[in-house]
Amino acid sequence: MTEKFEFLIQIFPWIALITTAGVAGWVVTTWMRIKNGYPLETSWGVPLHPATDKESVERIKLLTAENAQLRAEVGSVKDRLGTIERIVTTQPSKLARDIVGLTFDRGGRA
Repeated sequence: MTEKFEFLIQIFPWIALITTAGVAGWVVTTWMRIKNGYPLETSWGVPLHPATDKESVERIKLLTAENAQLRAEVGSVKDRLGTIERIVTTQPSKLARDIVGLTFDRGGRA
Protein backbone atom coordinates (compact mmCIF):
# COMPACT_ATOMS: atom_id res chain seq x y z
CA MET A 1 0.00 0.00 0.00
CA THR A 2 2.80 2.44 0.77
CA GLU A 3 4.49 1.64 -2.56
CA LYS A 4 1.35 2.71 -4.43
CA PHE A 5 1.11 5.85 -2.32
CA GLU A 6 4.77 6.72 -2.99
CA PHE A 7 4.24 6.10 -6.69
CA LEU A 8 1.27 8.50 -6.67
CA ILE A 9 3.31 11.10 -4.82
CA GLN A 10 6.06 10.84 -7.44
CA ILE A 11 3.72 10.99 -10.43
CA PHE A 12 1.36 13.69 -9.07
CA PRO A 13 3.60 16.66 -10.11
CA TRP A 14 3.69 15.33 -13.67
CA ILE A 15 -0.08 14.91 -13.76
CA ALA A 16 -0.53 18.43 -12.39
CA LEU A 17 1.95 19.82 -14.96
CA ILE A 18 0.21 18.12 -17.90
CA THR A 19 -3.21 19.26 -16.69
CA THR A 20 -2.02 22.84 -16.20
CA ALA A 21 -0.40 22.88 -19.65
CA GLY A 22 -3.62 21.61 -21.24
CA VAL A 23 -5.78 24.23 -19.53
CA ALA A 24 -3.30 27.01 -20.32
CA GLY A 25 -3.21 25.92 -23.97
CA TRP A 26 -6.99 25.96 -24.15
CA VAL A 27 -7.14 29.45 -22.60
CA VAL A 28 -4.48 30.80 -24.98
CA THR A 29 -6.21 29.24 -28.00
CA THR A 30 -9.56 30.73 -26.99
CA TRP A 31 -7.98 34.14 -26.41
CA MET A 32 -6.30 34.04 -29.83
CA ARG A 33 -9.58 33.09 -31.53
CA ILE A 34 -11.40 35.98 -29.85
CA LYS A 35 -8.57 38.42 -30.63
CA ASN A 36 -8.50 37.49 -34.32
CA GLY A 37 -12.27 37.46 -34.81
CA TYR A 38 -12.87 33.73 -35.15
CA PRO A 39 -16.20 32.48 -33.83
CA LEU A 40 -16.21 30.51 -30.62
CA GLU A 41 -17.43 26.92 -30.90
CA THR A 42 -19.31 24.51 -28.70
CA SER A 43 -17.79 21.17 -27.74
CA TRP A 44 -19.38 19.72 -30.90
CA GLY A 45 -17.71 22.27 -33.17
CA VAL A 46 -20.86 24.33 -33.79
CA PRO A 47 -20.04 28.07 -33.89
CA LEU A 48 -21.65 30.24 -31.23
CA HIS A 49 -23.19 33.36 -32.71
CA PRO A 50 -24.53 36.23 -30.65
CA ALA A 51 -28.26 36.67 -30.78
CA THR A 52 -29.39 39.52 -33.00
CA ASP A 53 -32.11 41.61 -31.45
CA LYS A 54 -33.74 44.78 -32.73
CA GLU A 55 -31.23 46.98 -30.91
CA SER A 56 -28.27 45.21 -32.50
CA VAL A 57 -29.79 45.43 -35.97
CA GLU A 58 -30.44 49.16 -35.51
CA ARG A 59 -26.90 49.71 -34.27
CA ILE A 60 -25.50 47.87 -37.31
CA LYS A 61 -27.56 50.12 -39.60
CA LEU A 62 -26.25 53.25 -37.86
CA LEU A 63 -22.65 52.04 -38.00
CA THR A 64 -23.02 51.16 -41.68
CA ALA A 65 -24.31 54.66 -42.45
CA GLU A 66 -21.52 56.24 -40.42
CA ASN A 67 -18.97 54.05 -42.20
CA ALA A 68 -20.22 55.22 -45.61
CA GLN A 69 -20.04 58.86 -44.49
CA LEU A 70 -16.49 58.45 -43.16
CA ARG A 71 -15.37 56.75 -46.36
CA ALA A 72 -16.72 59.70 -48.37
CA GLU A 73 -14.85 62.12 -46.11
CA VAL A 74 -11.63 60.16 -46.46
CA GLY A 75 -12.02 60.25 -50.25
CA SER A 76 -12.46 64.02 -50.13
CA VAL A 77 -9.41 64.42 -47.88
CA LYS A 78 -7.34 62.27 -50.27
CA ASP A 79 -8.32 64.51 -53.18
CA ARG A 80 -7.43 67.66 -51.25
CA LEU A 81 -4.12 66.14 -50.14
CA GLY A 82 -3.31 65.29 -53.75
CA THR A 83 -3.91 68.91 -54.73
CA ILE A 84 -1.72 70.16 -51.89
CA GLU A 85 1.06 67.73 -52.85
CA ARG A 86 0.89 68.93 -56.44
CA ILE A 87 1.13 72.57 -55.33
CA VAL A 88 4.05 71.89 -53.00
CA THR A 89 6.04 69.89 -55.54
CA THR A 90 5.70 72.37 -58.40
CA GLN A 91 8.61 74.68 -59.09
CA PRO A 92 8.45 77.97 -57.18
CA SER A 93 8.81 80.12 -60.31
CA LYS A 94 5.92 78.34 -62.05
CA LEU A 95 3.82 78.61 -58.90
CA ALA A 96 4.54 82.35 -58.65
CA ARG A 97 3.57 82.85 -62.31
CA ASP A 98 0.32 80.93 -61.78
CA ILE A 99 -0.54 83.05 -58.72
CA VAL A 100 0.24 86.27 -60.57
CA GLY A 101 -1.84 85.04 -63.48
CA LEU A 102 -4.77 84.40 -61.18
CA THR A 103 -4.59 87.69 -59.30
CA PHE A 104 -4.02 90.09 -62.21
CA ASP A 105 -6.13 90.33 -65.30
CA ARG A 106 -4.51 90.63 -68.72
CA GLY A 107 -4.25 94.38 -68.52
CA GLY A 108 -1.89 94.18 -65.54
CA ARG A 109 -4.45 95.58 -63.10
CA ALA A 110 -5.44 93.98 -59.80
